Amino acid sequence: MSRFHVAVIGGGPAGLMAAEVIAAAGARVTVYDRMPTLGRKFLMAGRGGLNLTHSEEFAPYLSRYGARAHALQHALDAFTPSDTRAWCEALGQPTFVGSSGRVFPKSMKASPLLRAWLRRLADHGVQFRMRHRWEGWDQLGQATFQTPDGAKHVEADATVLALGGASWPNLGSDGAWAKLLAQAGVSVVPLEPANCGFRVAWSDVFKGRFQGHPLKRIAMSYADQRVRGEALLTAEGIEGGAIYALSKPLREALARDGKATIHIDLRPDIEQEALCTQLETPRRKQSLSEFLRKAAQLLPPAIGLLQEHAHVFSRPLAALMPYELAARIKAVPVDLTATAPIARAISTAGGLAWDALDADLMLVNRPGTFAAGEMLDWEGPTGGYLLQACFSTGAAAGRGALGWLARQT
Repeated sequence: MSRFHVAVIGGGPAGLMAAEVIAAAGARVTVYDRMPTLGRKFLMAGRGGLNLTHSEEFAPYLSRYGARAHALQHALDAFTPSDTRAWCEALGQPTFVGSSGRVFPKSMKASPLLRAWLRRLADHGVQFRMRHRWEGWDQLGQATFQTPDGAKHVEADATVLALGGASWPNLGSDGAWAKLLAQAGVSVVPLEPANCGFRVAWSDVFKGRFQGHPLKRIAMSYADQRVRGEALLTAEGIEGGAIYALSKPLREALARDGKATIHIDLRPDIEQEALCTQLETPRRKQSLSEFLRKAAQLLPPAIGLLQEHAHVFSRPLAALMPYELAARIKAVPVDLTATAPIARAISTAGGLAWDALDADLMLVNRPGTFAAGEMLDWEGPTGGYLLQACFSTGAAAGRGALGWLARQT
């Protein structure tokens, strides 16, 4: 394999994993990335503790990828969550399972893991070329890059594309590759925000008082799905883990109907009947806000949300009967008008279509070119599913490239 040179374009988790698999087999590997340093989005993910993967059983784990579970199964079977933990341990970064089943490095940081990873790649002889922005292929089939020193053309025996999605473009992946591949005759599903926030037409009063405030210990429902968690009120709408988990059906509803309404349970730990009993306490001279804080244990942002949507009632909020108020606290309607911009999303949906790839993740119309990571058409929830699929498809693309090179001898 040492006589072969493989270009890996994209220095995120998928690209680095592909580089590791290929270099470990003896091929020469060069990683190209448009940013000055590698793994910038990986490091950003580590600011929240670096949720690497999840410890649940494989069947329910696989189901989290929805309609793309079958397409991803081969890669996830070959590089499992257990393999990710073993790989991390081998880099000197032991892991642990949190109370929710999520897996983290004990350091709770991305930087020690990335440093150890890059050292091992360098030990395998991997070369890194930074500030190289991929701009497609020239007429000879060579990869073309725009660099600070001008255009460069690179000849490689195989190529792995791991160019990411289109969220957080300031960290590296801006989705510009989608147009380049489409121009090359490769089928690309339009990129959309996933695990994203949504726009809400809040009143100026509500925005002025509650933007930046969290809604804690809530449950959010849409259609037949219900998610426990937290959310963050913003000037433009609502973000956070609870709504991220519902982003796919909400995005589809907005595309189909132009609108979507979620319902927020502000007290998911108490049954409606018990809450009604609490609200039957005499209010006396308390303001409505004070009464709701004491009788229903609601925090100011939750009370503000109730008042923001008081216009949906036929009578003033203060005039509602206890059972009506309890029902509203258990299901506050919030109308969503649009998704937040893709640049603010945690991840993206859409990407390189699966029918453009063979079983080894090689482009059907471009032999010797493979693809991996978030640029493929899949999406998963937060909680250890995003990075795992990037690791697994990166390893799969690396194996695919090695198999293809072996057949060229």
